[in-house]
Amino acid sequence: MSDLSLPVLLGFLAALLLISALFCSAEMAMKGASPHRLRRQAGQDGHRGAKLALALLEKSDRLMGLLLFAKTLTNVAAATLSACVALLLVADTRWALAMGAISITVVLLIFSEIPAKAIGVAYADKIAPVVSYFLIPLLHLATPIIWFANLCVRVLLRLFRVSPRQMPENQALTPAELRNRVLESAGFIPAEQRAIFDNLLDLDVVSVEDVMTPRSAIEILDLSQDWDGVFQQLSTSHHGRLPVCRESLDGLLGVLTIRRLIGAMQHGELDEASLRAQLQAPYYIPAGTPAIVQLSFFQENRQRIGFVIDEYGEILGLLVMQDIIDEIVGRFTSVLPAQNLVLAWDAEDCAVVDGARSLREINRLLGLDFAVDGPKTLNGLILEHFQDIPETGVSFKIAGVQVEVLQTQDRSVRTAKLFRPQS
Repeated sequence: MSDLSLPVLLGFLAALLLISALFCSAEMAMKGASPHRLRRQAGQDGHRGAKLALALLEKSDRLMGLLLFAKTLTNVAAATLSACVALLLVADTRWALAMGAISITVVLLIFSEIPAKAIGVAYADKIAPVVSYFLIPLLHLATPIIWFANLCVRVLLRLFRVSPRQMPENQALTPAELRNRVLESAGFIPAEQRAIFDNLLDLDVVSVEDVMTPRSAIEILDLSQDWDGVFQQLSTSHHGRLPVCRESLDGLLGVLTIRRLIGAMQHGELDEASLRAQLQAPYYIPAGTPAIVQLSFFQENRQRIGFVIDEYGEILGLLVMQDIIDEIVGRFTSVLPAQNLVLAWDAEDCAVVDGARSLREINRLLGLDFAVDGPKTLNGLILEHFQDIPETGVSFKIAGVQVEVLQTQDRSVRTAKLFRPQS
């Protein structure tokens, strides 16, 4: 080869690198594109590229075979050209081939693999309809080659007595394996979505007691009080549903949907008889039920609220479907102001925590390691540790964390201050 051919070889090499990057980006875009968005674009907007992308997704096995073939062919051609360029630049053949192999590997990783895949994942819904215009013709042209390659692969697998059904891709993944897949793709998945996926995988080990509102924090409508107090509570309650009882939850009568009484309250026709006529029978949930199982039970039984009971039938807490959803996607802002306080360490490495706050949430937000296999709330943990109702100002350590009781009321700890452990 003459020296004049060097610019031409470099030009072809650059073109092959761009083509390789294009196929890498197309592969990730076709894998990450949302079929729902593509259907909307194809149906509402009549987008031709979206229609072609949907057609390709229906032939995913052939599409992946095409992309694998195209990337392999492009990378091999690029490696061959890089060897030719190295031979022109270096006289020693052995050093030239080694330099060509190393240089093309680095260049492919830096310019054609990692950035192209990241772009394909980030803009999958925009890239997929565009690349479909040229992938469809390529798929038709390469169909004989892909068919022949698949035939050879099946023959080889039979020789080694390997069935495609035994391939790892076709086996169900355990939650731990799914979590590892998510961690491996951490650079391509937004942090919020990654957190939701982690919470969803943890939901099978979370019981209803971990996410329920403890008994001491349940707002009840006590019919044993005077009627003015009942009317006032109905008018000012922040909740859409209230447990109705006499004196305590031990005398539970049912669950009241407050909006059903608005008309009677406005016309001054509300009395105890009309109120009790609107009560729904309480729905009980055995303690220890996994939260993910209870979510299915709520759906099957068309319930949104239930009372968690122990083996003796005593009510331990209140669970609504929103509690389980909050455990998955995070707490919404449409809750009571007292429950929506941001829990974090302040400048003095302290945190004021509501006693009814769950230990799982405290551990997650403050990075602590309180045991969650016993009491479920900070109040329960303090009472179990202290074996009594501590007085205000008492300070002690639990699991290496300094705790100071700030307020107690009705035989429970309302608020406590936690001090960050010093490492």
